[in-house]
Amino acid sequence: MEQANPLISVVIPVYRAEKMLDELYARLKAALETVSPRFEIVLVEDCGPDRSWQVIERLSAADPRVVGLQFSRNFGQHYGITAGLDICKGDWVVVMDCDLQDAPEEIPRLYHKAQEGYDVVLALRGKRQDPLLKRATSWLYYRLFSYLADIDIDGDSGNFRIMSRKVVVNFTRMREQLRFFGGHVQWMGFPTTGLQVQHAERLEGTSSYTFAKLWKLATDTIIAYSDKPLRLAAQLGLTMAAVSFLFGSFILGRALLQGSPVPGWSSLIVSLYFIGGLIIGILGIIGIYLSKTFDEAKKRPLYIVRRATDSARYDARAARNEHLH
Repeated sequence: MEQANPLISVVIPVYRAEKMLDELYARLKAALETVSPRFEIVLVEDCGPDRSWQVIERLSAADPRVVGLQFSRNFGQHYGITAGLDICKGDWVVVMDCDLQDAPEEIPRLYHKAQEGYDVVLALRGKRQDPLLKRATSWLYYRLFSYLADIDIDGDSGNFRIMSRKVVVNFTRMREQLRFFGGHVQWMGFPTTGLQVQHAERLEGTSSYTFAKLWKLATDTIIAYSDKPLRLAAQLGLTMAAVSFLFGSFILGRALLQGSPVPGWSSLIVSLYFIGGLIIGILGIIGIYLSKTFDEAKKRPLYIVRRATDSARYDARAARNEHLH
């Protein structure tokens, strides 16, 4: 029987987590029941190459508080979070990863901190149990993203956090194709604080985020959140034009007043190649913005659900969300 009003929902995108899901469920259940037995666990399986969906079906059959969705294909982590937030019902909603680096035992602490009057409590990872290269690239990514998107994103926080129903409702109203969960929540500006938590080592396997995927996520999110790359390109172009004008005036004045010969063709050719490359680069930036605008204009759904552990329940809640949007 479906719960009318869970106190806490936990939304978890799942990818290649077959060997971790049983422990994840057991630890979540033990942690959540210290707060309230009224909870739900929403597991969104992103069409991975293992048997994660079969495990989710088994867990849901044993405990109706486990709700499972499976995508029709691999859409990505942030779309999985979006799907879970679209259908969850809790007064408070926790978002976390499935690899057990986010400790379920920290959820009661996040919940009690939120009761002090915060709509969002971020789990700050402190000393991350990740390789040095990953920590360094993560730090660089967040610094660059914060600068280009004009949004201050804390690199010590990942997706792990607790949010009020108010935050979730407003998040689900944002339907742009380019998804970046942390940036969306930060942009809304609700009262936010952080809480230091333990960051564990990955229980099984390696991260599915390759360098290519991280690079694509970085470029997509920067373009989605800001036109600053375009403004920087315009400023660079104007600066180069001003410097070229001044330098040209200097050369012309020296030639007229002192009879100095005009410098040879080598510098001219180098300048032409440099300016040509710059123009092509700026046109490329504009082209990327246009392509993303084209993607938004298609109005395609953000994700497609292949199946759910309780189809009637999912269909009813999906219809409700479509009406609201």
